[in-house]
Amino acid sequence: MCGIAGKVWRDGARPMDVGVLRRMAASIQHRGPDDEGVWTGPGVGLVHRRLAVIDLSPRGHQPMASADGAIRIVFNGEIYNHRELRRELEARGRAFRSDSDTEVLLQLYEDEGGRMLGRLRGMFAFAIWDGRTRTLFAARDRLGKKPFHYLHDGEKLVFASEPRAILLDPAVAAAPDGDAIGHYLTFGYVPGALSALRGLAKLPPAHYLLLHEGRLEVRRWWDVRFLPKRRESEADLEAQLLELLEESVRMRMISDVPLGALLSGGVDSSLVVALMKRVGGGRVRTFSIGFEEPRYDELPHARAVAHHLGTEHEDFVVRPDAAALVPRLVWHYGEPFADSSALPTFLLSEMTRRSVTVALGGDGGDESFAGYDRYRAALLAGFSDVLPRAVRRAVAGAAARFAVVGGPKSLLHRAHRFLEVLSRDPRRRYAAWIVYFDQQRKLDLCTPEYLEAHARHDSLDLLDEAFARSDAPSIVEGAQHFDLQLYLPDDLLVKVDIASMAHSLEVRSPLLDHRVVEFAASLPEHLKMRGSVQKRILKRISRDLLPASILQRSKMGFGVPIDRWLRSELRDMAGDVLLSPRALQRGYFRPERVRALFEGHVSGRALEHFRLWNLLMLELWHREYVDQPVSMVPPAGLAA
Repeated sequence: MCGIAGKVWRDGARPMDVGVLRRMAASIQHRGPDDEGVWTGPGVGLVHRRLAVIDLSPRGHQPMASADGAIRIVFNGEIYNHRELRRELEARGRAFRSDSDTEVLLQLYEDEGGRMLGRLRGMFAFAIWDGRTRTLFAARDRLGKKPFHYLHDGEKLVFASEPRAILLDPAVAAAPDGDAIGHYLTFGYVPGALSALRGLAKLPPAHYLLLHEGRLEVRRWWDVRFLPKRRESEADLEAQLLELLEESVRMRMISDVPLGALLSGGVDSSLVVALMKRVGGGRVRTFSIGFEEPRYDELPHARAVAHHLGTEHEDFVVRPDAAALVPRLVWHYGEPFADSSALPTFLLSEMTRRSVTVALGGDGGDESFAGYDRYRAALLAGFSDVLPRAVRRAVAGAAARFAVVGGPKSLLHRAHRFLEVLSRDPRRRYAAWIVYFDQQRKLDLCTPEYLEAHARHDSLDLLDEAFARSDAPSIVEGAQHFDLQLYLPDDLLVKVDIASMAHSLEVRSPLLDHRVVEFAASLPEHLKMRGSVQKRILKRISRDLLPASILQRSKMGFGVPIDRWLRSELRDMAGDVLLSPRALQRGYFRPERVRALFEGHVSGRALEHFRLWNLLMLELWHREYVDQPVSMVPPAGLAA
C-alpha cells in the first residue's frame, strides 16, 4: 500500500521541477513511510511513497522501470492474484527481478496493454508512463478502494493519491467548486468524478485514463450486473458463496508483515475473522474500539466473537477529544467529508497500527447482501404503493406535522422518517433516507445568489442517473447498485482509505472481491433479504462459524454520539465556527437559517446533528484548503 503522484506536460521539452515532486512525496509520506522514489524524464515526473507489505527488499522500489527502461509505473494497492499472473507470464518466457506485484503489473502491461485490467483481482490505483508513445495510462480498481485525484488543463496533467499533493504544485490554485459543494450538501461527500476543488477531478472506480499529446480520455472498464439471476438450489449457492469467500480471505492473508483483523462484532467482520481462522489455521489477531455510551458501543459483541473464535484480541475504550481530532480529520480527508464514523475509524486505525501493518475488515457486506435498514424500509414502503396516493399523502402530512421524538436510533424516530416520505415515488423515498439536505432544504438554507450560480439542479438527479444505468429488477437491488456506484466508493471506502493510511495501515476487504460482489448481485433477492431477515445467505453460511447471538442481533452501525456531543462538549466549538463572521460571509448560506439549525438542535427542539456536522466539515475544509496555502503537516488545533 502506498501513495502515488506525478505530472505530465503536454510539451515534452518542459523541464520538471524535482523540488515540487519531492514536496508532493513528502505530503503523502504517511501513506508510505518505508521508501521514497522520484523519477523524471522529458516532460514527465513520477512520485512514489512505499508501505512495504509484499517483497520488503529494495527490489520493490518505485517508480519501477521495465527491463529496457521505456516504461515506468507507480502503483498503490495489492494485486492478490499476482502469483498466478506471474506464473503465466513466466510460461510466456518473461523473467522477473523481484517478487513484487508491481513488477507483475508492469510486465502484464507490456504484454497486454489496457486489456490487463480484466485480469486483476485486487485494490489498485496506478499510473504507467509509456515512453515509447509518450502516453500515460492510469486505472482504478472496480469498486474504488484506492483513490486517484487529478487536474488536467490541456497543458499539463497532475495526479496524486490525495488532493493536497496536487495543490503543492505552484501552477495549481486552490478554489472551491460551487457545483460540487452543492452535491456535497446533499450527500455528505463529493460524488463521482467531481472534486470540491475547482479544476480537479477524481478518476471514478472501474475507469481508466489515457493521456496522449494533451488529449485526455476516460472510460469505464467494468460494472456489476444484477441479471440474469442464478437458478441453482439454495444449498448449492450457499456452498459456492462459502468457497468464494474462503478463497477471497485466503488471498488477502498473504503478507510479509504482521497481519490482523478489524472486528466490530457485526456479521460481516465476524465472518471474515472466522474464515481467517478456518483457512489460515493459526491464531488471528483482532482489534476493536468502543465508547462509554452504550448505544454506540459494540465491544461486548466483539468480545463474544473473539472468545468464541479464540482470537488474540485487543480492544480499546475511548472518550475522544473530538474538538482536537476534527482538524486532523479535515487535513487528511482533503475534501469536505461529513461521515462522522470517520472519527472512530481514524482512532481504530491508529490503535491497530501499533500492533500490525495489515488488517482485514468487513466492508462491503451491507451493499452486496442487503444489510442496511433502509433496504428493508424500501421493501416495506413498496407495499404501501397499492394505497391511493391521497391516503399516502395524508399519512405523510400527518407525520411531518409532528416533531421528531426520541434519539436518532430510536424506533419512534425511525418510524417518523419512514412515514413522512411515504407519498413519494420509490427512488425519492430511498433518497430521503440517505441525504443530508434535499433540494427543498437547500432552497431554504442557501442564499439566492449561490442557488442561482451553483445549485439550480437537484443533486438527486445523480441518484436517478445511477438507477437508470442499472439493470437491477427491484427498488431494493436498484438501491444496492446506487450504493455500490456512489455511497460505497465515495463515502465508506474514502473513510477507510484515508483513516487507515493516515497511520500507514493497510486495510483489505474480502467481501469486496469483485467475484464476490458479482456473485451477490446475481443471487435472487430473497436470498439476501426475506421479510425482516437481511443478509440471509451470509447468515446461513455463518451458522456453524459464529454464535447465534451475533447472527440474530440488530444492525448497530459504526458511529459516535454526534447528536449529544453537539449539545455538550462540541457545542461551543461548533457554534464558534458555524456562526462566525468568517463562515457566514462566504455566501453559501443565509445566516438566519444556520442559526436556526444550530439553536434548534442545541435546545433539543430538533435533531439536526447530521446537517450541522455537514456544515461544520465544509467550513473547516475551507479554512484548511482554501483560505490559506496548503499545509504539509496536520494542524494541532482549530485556527481562529
